[in-house]
Amino acid sequence: MPLMPADELAEPDQPELPAPVRARVVELAAELLPALARDQLPGSLRPVASFTPARRRVQRAGTQIAVALDTDEAFRQRVATQVRSRHSDLAGPVSDGVALPAADPVEVAALAYLLRPAGWQDRVRAAGAQSRRDREERAAATDDVDRARTRSQLVETEAELRQVKERGREQLAAVKADNAELRRRLADLRRRLLEAQASVERTTVEAEQARERAAERAASADAAARRLRARLAEAETLAAEQRSGDRASRDAATTRARLLVETLEGAIQGLRRELALPAVDVLPADTVVVATPAVTSVVGVAGPALRADDPALLDQLLALPRVHLVVDGYNVTKTGYPSLPLDGQRARLLRGLAPVVARTGAEVTVVFDGAVLRHPPPVAGPRGVRVTFSRAGQTADELIAELVRVEPPGRPVVVVSTDGEVAAEAESAGARAVPSATLLALLARG
Repeated sequence: MPLMPADELAEPDQPELPAPVRARVVELAAELLPALARDQLPGSLRPVASFTPARRRVQRAGTQIAVALDTDEAFRQRVATQVRSRHSDLAGPVSDGVALPAADPVEVAALAYLLRPAGWQDRVRAAGAQSRRDREERAAATDDVDRARTRSQLVETEAELRQVKERGREQLAAVKADNAELRRRLADLRRRLLEAQASVERTTVEAEQARERAAERAASADAAARRLRARLAEAETLAAEQRSGDRASRDAATTRARLLVETLEGAIQGLRRELALPAVDVLPADTVVVATPAVTSVVGVAGPALRADDPALLDQLLALPRVHLVVDGYNVTKTGYPSLPLDGQRARLLRGLAPVVARTGAEVTVVFDGAVLRHPPPVAGPRGVRVTFSRAGQTADELIAELVRVEPPGRPVVVVSTDGEVAAEAESAGARAVPSATLLALLARG
């Protein structure tokens, strides 16, 4: 709160109000402004007399209040009257000039300034002196605290300095130890380098000697290779002479075999003419197609060097004369394309078999399971492919077994199924069994 300097407001015989005393005087007057009538207030204070709380009046008109108390005696007396009634506990003793050693000197000086008892100037001066002593004591105490804080900081700084020096000595010792270790390692590396150079020199000498020995061995090997080539040429000459003799022998045997076959063909044709045998129109499988599909045996089918899952084996089997291929339909389709509906599976399998029949001329029978069907669906197979369903109460496995049994002994029959029982029964009847994956691989090749 800015106040006007006391030396500008006080009369010559008035002491200068210390700042704490002046501030308390203004506070007391500000508290009492609402108790005074408007015409009893100086004009400068009338606008703020109604402000609340009192500290707001101090903030807005503190300087005007101080000036009015110093210059307007009537206003000061009105304020003193209100102070005497409201602060009678201290105002009475102060007005009577009673000493109050236990009271706050600032409060006593402020009341003395307003009440103006005899000797009030002394009390104001005493409060000022006391205020100066308090300030000096506070300053001294602050200086003592600052000095104590400075000494504490100095002690802490000295302790930190000692710690830094100690750490520096430790780091210096560590650096010296690391330096000694590095020197030792450097000496060890130099020693190893010398040893490595000596080893390289020895290795170079040994490598040169090894190259010389290798060159000698290479020369010996070249000589041996020339001798072997000469022997090989002699062996090839002998082999060519041997092959020439074997070829002549084979040609003679082939001629005899051809004459025998021609003789047998002539005898068979003569026997057919003599017995007047008709051409074969009904195949064995046709005798069971309507009721149950049937196929029969394969004996002595070649191909032991090929695996059962190799499509090349099935190609060889289908190249046999008058071969009959019996296919376990759903076993193949559910192995190859199980996600399709049954009619889609049947159609895809039959489409794939058409080019196989056209290429090989084999008899092909595809058997589907109709045991649970009252009426098998009509299925038109491609040309050369017989399509049949097992009858009610009969499984496709049983129908395949029947087809194998009705074939005459010696006719090549191939059964395609991954079912172990079907394959075992077909082979026991003389047929050749191949897994479904083999046919699928053959169909994929086209």
